[in-house]
Amino acid sequence: MSEIRTVTAKAKGARRKPARPSLWVTVLSLTAFAILVALGVWQIERRAWKLALIDRVEQRVHAPARPIPSPAAWPAVTTANDEYSHVTVSGRFQHDRETLVQAVTEEGGGYWVLTPLQRTDGTQVLVNRGFVPSERRDASARQGGNPDGMVEITGLLRVTEPKGGFLRNNVPQHNRWYSRDVAAIAAARGLEHAAPFFVDADAGSQTAGGPIGGLTVVRFPNNHLIYALTWFALAFMLAGRLFVTFGGGLFRRKRFVHETVGDAARRTGSDAGTIVEQG
Repeated sequence: MSEIRTVTAKAKGARRKPARPSLWVTVLSLTAFAILVALGVWQIERRAWKLALIDRVEQRVHAPARPIPSPAAWPAVTTANDEYSHVTVSGRFQHDRETLVQAVTEEGGGYWVLTPLQRTDGTQVLVNRGFVPSERRDASARQGGNPDGMVEITGLLRVTEPKGGFLRNNVPQHNRWYSRDVAAIAAARGLEHAAPFFVDADAGSQTAGGPIGGLTVVRFPNNHLIYALTWFALAFMLAGRLFVTFGGGLFRRKRFVHETVGDAARRTGSDAGTIVEQG
């Protein structure tokens, strides 16, 4: 008579309940999932807002030109309501008070030429007449393109840029300008009644020998859909991990091992730790 004792460590391990993560890990995982979903939804909402903004700006840019807001309405001019409006303004240029602001355009590196336009009502409007390369930054190199009489400028209304350029602040005392900060430029040039915005002149307002106009870039990055898909994908992967951790046991079957020595040996092999004692 044989006495058989079979130890199947692998089978016992399969029947053992998997280790559950701690409560804090569970809470943090669920919180992270909720945050990822919320970020995805937020990007979808941002995309809808950006598309509406692009549509409004396109309508303003291509609308018929209208006079700039009156001085009484200047305090109400905002980015949301007025930026890139198609406008006209008339007056005389004060070329001796022009300001050069560093710029990089499709024409290369150089400067925007911002010149005050003196209006008949005594107010001034800064006009970005356009771009000049570095070799033409000196006003004496382009005097032929500076009109002396009354002019009418057509262009796009732009809101002041008070925060300076990328990682560079304006230095008015050294006449170094990296952004079109209307208030700072007006103070530096002694303009006491300047509008709080400026006008980007279009190509039709350009004069022979003067700055190159019509280079305004109207472009709004719209990557919100990509960002939304990224957040949702991360949430999906985290949800999959949570399912494997917490829900996988619902689909596992408990197997009861009741086998002969030969069956156990064939199923588990040497890794099952089968020990046979014969007497």
